[in-house]
Amino acid sequence: MVGTFYRAASPDSAPFIDIGSTVKKGETLCIIEAMKILNEIESDKEGTISKILIENGQPVEYGQPLFEIS
Repeated sequence: MVGTFYRAASPDSAPFIDIGSTVKKGETLCIIEAMKILNEIESDKEGTISKILIENGQPVEYGQPLFEIS
């Protein structure tokens, strides 16, 4: 396990993105917590979020797809 997936900066915050959100390259999509360090995951391309492939709070593995951007 690499870390834990979080859609928002805190439990009380709104998610960074939702299905249908338009994102730009470099925009923060989520946070992965690994060894008590919070790592912001940024978009590597522009487009629209068509799917979120993982639920908030679930563990993630290295190289696991998290979103579909079209």
